[in-house]
Amino acid sequence: MAALTASAGLAAPAVAAVPPGPNGEAPRPSAATGATVAAPAVTGPIARTSPVGDAAHGYPFLATDVDLAKAGYVEEEYVISGQATRYNANGNTTATVTSTGHPYSTRIVVRRPVAPAKFNGTVIAEWTNVSNNWDQEVDWFQTHEHLLEEGYAWVGVSAQRVGLHSATGLKLWSPSRYGALDLTAANTINDDTLSFDVFSQAVKAVRSPAAGVDPLGSLAAPDYVIATGHSQSAGRLRTYANSVQPLANIVDAFILHGGGGAMRTDLPTPVFRINSEGDLSFGIANGARAADSPTFRNWEVAGASHGDWKLITDYGPLRKRDIGTYPGGYPGEPQTCTLPSLSRIPQHMVQNALTDHTFRWVAYGIQPPSAPVISTATAAGGAITRDALGLAQGGIRLSQQEAAIRINSGTNSGGGFCALDGSSLPMTDAQLATLYPTVQSYVDKVVATTLANAEKGYIVEDFTRDPAWYTDIRDLVDDYGSRIDAAVGTRLKASAAQAEAYGTADDKYTAIFYLEDIASQATSRISDAAVRDGVLRQARAVIALLQASIDNPTSTSTTGTVGGAVPATLALSVGAPATFGTFTPGVEQEYTATSDLSVTSTAGDAALSVSAPGFLTNGAFSLAEPLRVELAKSAWTGPTSNEKVVATFKQLIKKNDALRTGAYSKTVTFTLSTTNP
Repeated sequence: MAALTASAGLAAPAVAAVPPGPNGEAPRPSAATGATVAAPAVTGPIARTSPVGDAAHGYPFLATDVDLAKAGYVEEEYVISGQATRYNANGNTTATVTSTGHPYSTRIVVRRPVAPAKFNGTVIAEWTNVSNNWDQEVDWFQTHEHLLEEGYAWVGVSAQRVGLHSATGLKLWSPSRYGALDLTAANTINDDTLSFDVFSQAVKAVRSPAAGVDPLGSLAAPDYVIATGHSQSAGRLRTYANSVQPLANIVDAFILHGGGGAMRTDLPTPVFRINSEGDLSFGIANGARAADSPTFRNWEVAGASHGDWKLITDYGPLRKRDIGTYPGGYPGEPQTCTLPSLSRIPQHMVQNALTDHTFRWVAYGIQPPSAPVISTATAAGGAITRDALGLAQGGIRLSQQEAAIRINSGTNSGGGFCALDGSSLPMTDAQLATLYPTVQSYVDKVVATTLANAEKGYIVEDFTRDPAWYTDIRDLVDDYGSRIDAAVGTRLKASAAQAEAYGTADDKYTAIFYLEDIASQATSRISDAAVRDGVLRQARAVIALLQASIDNPTSTSTTGTVGGAVPATLALSVGAPATFGTFTPGVEQEYTATSDLSVTSTAGDAALSVSAPGFLTNGAFSLAEPLRVELAKSAWTGPTSNEKVVATFKQLIKKNDALRTGAYSKTVTFTLSTTNP
């Protein structure tokens, strides 16, 4: 086990990589010193010894299937090891140290920009979730598209024992890769009391690595680190924020996703909490609500569930690859819940905005906007208020809830994670016809709701880059199944995929082209009026959003002129006088000396010349050999400023030359001229 390096505080981060804020605010230095946190030994990046998906498991568990290279990113895995401290941390008061010096070794996964210029200076450090008895990076699955667009670095930390040591943990999943990892101090600690300091040291390894391996490679040290975690990880981070952060002071802010419990009000580190409707209905968010303050925000998303459609559809293929089974609710798998599983409210859109708000909070001191909470029986919580359709009222209301075509809810029942995954029940044709008598009535409501959410800051300004707008069309075609001719369905999904490719790349006009193809195909080739209108609603709504973002951009530009005149200039100066030193009579030798000339010319060409130097003289006496002058450069084909040109002087003294006592000298004239002023 590698020994720890000496503990040291973080160097004051350079904020030059972070640009000025939206109103010209200067970035603020991080207040997270991490002075008491030990820097672990870092090994890696750990080589991949087999292809991803190979039974030998010689690659990182849940290695991403995102095309990181296309985004200018790389995925690397490192081992960190050291001596960890155990805390008595109750989550309500500052922790106390119970013991120190416990050896540990675990992994971190890093997904970062390759080019330093792409890095926005902020690391998202995710405490990986272990509810399934293996590592699961929920917040990466939810937000990775936005993180890649904005230049964040992401670090996943395996901090808890069960993620390594369970029957489905890393050590047994790949003994050759992870067998040496240990979060039990050689089986002497069988709880998670080491996890808090392990997480602190993982952040220290990223912020201020010990001499040797830097997990961020060629990137500059991060200006800020934002800790994030979902569900049980949010619970662990809540305890960390309330009890351990006051001692460690290694994190700049916390994002608690889908977790409850009261936050202390006397601590300076910002905490941003986001809960779904399902988190309230299941009781996970108990005690989460509190008044917004300079260091606390609470957002709640109506219709969203604890585990949702995006999480399961992004995570599912990797779980199938590495564990062998799909998660419950995955498309095509047997449905075991009472209602169709998984809310399709794209809560990740809100989480993307929340991430950026948290960055601006710590970087510029800009307070995030407040948001209404979901309507409940009492201010503290309780039964959720619903309309006649069963839709939750209040909270942040995305267009998928406000202009609903499905009854999305955070509630469900059945085995496994049904109660956490919520539900999504398609509305009937009759319900949709009543709610939206025309396609345009639906489009207008989607556009109004979405633009209002962007203006309030509940979603990002470039919201049309989110894949959900386009994948929703593909999923709708799948939902209609045999009601759409197979060939037509294939065409619609192909055009939706093209619209997604261009829309997410911010090529709005080409995305509109493919969406118009969807609308055209629906109009001409779908005979079922209800299905036709259903496809048209979705396609026309996204076209309108793209058009609105073109017609009402979040920024604008214009051209202006600014200029200045340059006077015709030829300037030449000579530095310190050249000196040959002492001439020695009777000894043949060539003496050299130099002087620096400074040349400035605004002309189209320039020439530097020197007058015929003649002979050095000493009163009435002259040297027998002429002075020679050589110029390092004598011609220019364009302007130059303060360019140094070396003039070399050479004087030959022969052994029979008569030398008179005293100083020899000669005035030489240098001329800078042009034929094209």
